[in-house]
Amino acid sequence: MPDTAAPGREPAATGGLDDFIAGLPKAELHVHHVGSASPRIVAELAARHPDSKVPADPAALAAYFTFRDFAHFIELYLSVVDLIRDAEDVRLLTYEVARDLARQNVRYAELTVTPYSSTRRGIPAEAFMEAIEDARKAAEAELGVTLRWCFDIPGEAGLEAAEETTRLALDLRPEGLVSFGLGGPEIGVPRPQFKPYFDRARAAGLHSVPHAGETTGPQTIWDALTALGAERIGHGTSAAQDPALLAHLAEHRIPLEVCPTSNIATRAVASLEEHPIRRMVDAGVLVTVNSDDPPMFGTDLNTEYAVAARLLGLDPAGVAALARTAVEASFLDAAGKARLGAEIDAYTAARG
Repeated sequence: MPDTAAPGREPAATGGLDDFIAGLPKAELHVHHVGSASPRIVAELAARHPDSKVPADPAALAAYFTFRDFAHFIELYLSVVDLIRDAEDVRLLTYEVARDLARQNVRYAELTVTPYSSTRRGIPAEAFMEAIEDARKAAEAELGVTLRWCFDIPGEAGLEAAEETTRLALDLRPEGLVSFGLGGPEIGVPRPQFKPYFDRARAAGLHSVPHAGETTGPQTIWDALTALGAERIGHGTSAAQDPALLAHLAEHRIPLEVCPTSNIATRAVASLEEHPIRRMVDAGVLVTVNSDDPPMFGTDLNTEYAVAARLLGLDPAGVAALARTAVEASFLDAAGKARLGAEIDAYTAARG
């Protein structure tokens, strides 16, 4: 299909489109808490904890965050997790992530938080919850960013982590918690084993948003849908390999949280030119664009929108439609969705 096939699918001049994207009010649905630590914050934490192998020089972090493959990414990611050692670290990180989101005109974000990684390192669970909630409230009041939490099971840590994450989510449920996820490596970590934990979380009113099909095939996505009751799929890259799955996702309006640059950095996709986002959209699947672990991948949400615009051949109207899809796919309440949708429409209209 040529890029000029329909309104909203026409290329625009890069500079003008980049400016449009920068000012566009946006929602981010797939971005990790620790993975959003900027080089400045990572370096500051590394300097505070000199026993870590993470460089304390921001300039050295770009080389450090060069991944051989997904397993190497997880190894380096966990080395940054190890820098978060007390509630003060947690609060600092959370507020600074919100500051970076605000700079990009992100109005609403569902931040994927892995509390097990912090509590098992000795941060008291109550102090962890207090730190993220304090940062959330300050971010909304001072930065105009609404944060919500997805509590994420680190799949590589097994059922012990699943049990503890479920306990933390349900027994200490912070006000901002809206969803329950599953991350980490997919290979060797089958989704169905986590069904009892997702059943409990869903029964308590949390939404199901597991990662699936990033480094494994379409069956992992089917498992996330059937066993875990997934309402959105994190990544879902391999869905494009299964026409029946694409049709199912489109029919049931189950969104995919697509993170193009992340997929290249972790070698889940060989190149941007081969990224399946176009096939997903052409199949009628609801696609949201997200940044995943932005500083680690040398990106941010504005950059991901620009990448998606190029891959999909979008003009400003098409980019604004992407932003509206993210709002609709979010777990923001109806009034919040209406407000943010209206803000996107007003901005688009004002830009002509």
